[in-house]
Amino acid sequence: MPEGDTVHRTARRLDAVLAGATVTRFELRVPQVATVDLTGEVVRGVVARGKHLLHRIGEVTLHSHLKMEGEWHVYRRGERWRAPAFRARALVGATAPEGAEWETVGFDLAEITVVPTRDEEKLVGYLGPDPLSDDWDPTEAARRLAADTRPVHVALQDQRNVAGFGNEYASEILFVRGILPTTPASETDTPAIVDLGARMIRANRDRSGRTFTGDARPGRSTWVYRREGRPCRRCSALIRGGALGADPTRERIVFWCPSCQQ
Repeated sequence: MPEGDTVHRTARRLDAVLAGATVTRFELRVPQVATVDLTGEVVRGVVARGKHLLHRIGEVTLHSHLKMEGEWHVYRRGERWRAPAFRARALVGATAPEGAEWETVGFDLAEITVVPTRDEEKLVGYLGPDPLSDDWDPTEAARRLAADTRPVHVALQDQRNVAGFGNEYASEILFVRGILPTTPASETDTPAIVDLGARMIRANRDRSGRTFTGDARPGRSTWVYRREGRPCRRCSALIRGGALGADPTRERIVFWCPSCQQ
């Protein structure tokens, strides 16, 4: 599932081949921006903000969001794509200064927007502090969480509080801290939650496979996430599952240990 670590890793991979390159092919396969053509422009860089990707091309920003299923692939020009073409929503082909030719393809992207770079804050300015950014502000992140009276599992996923944490991180952070997911965020030790979450997501940003337990083997990487009905790795109580959300239309699955999380 794409969360902040996945998106930042994707941005680094795209930036490594596109920064400084000249666009030779540009296609956006969604109606509202299908006529945009940035061929001939130079890519200034690709960066992540929380779960958002920003391609800065010339004076324009291509904004995309991976949501649940989206992904960007990097190919040498002419290389066979690893996903079917009908799933492609964006294509940026470019030639690097040294002559290397690349195709980067966004599959199953949920959001695609093109705006002048000067206006990109209109798209991502609402985000809270991002633990993977250079301007990470843990004090502000903790303050925002502490002001939120909703269940902490919901508050942690609100990108206005902290940018980058999703459902898997929320479940795993709360297990390690021993906090019941339904506890109001305002009643928790938010600086400790923020510190733990930042350390987790930073460690996973540089791993090929996400893990919270330190064991990356299949079926061993999480404490509680998607382990409903299985024994807790700490106390052997059966992990429980349920759903929480800001409202009934936005409920997400949640997992916890009834013994370790009080």
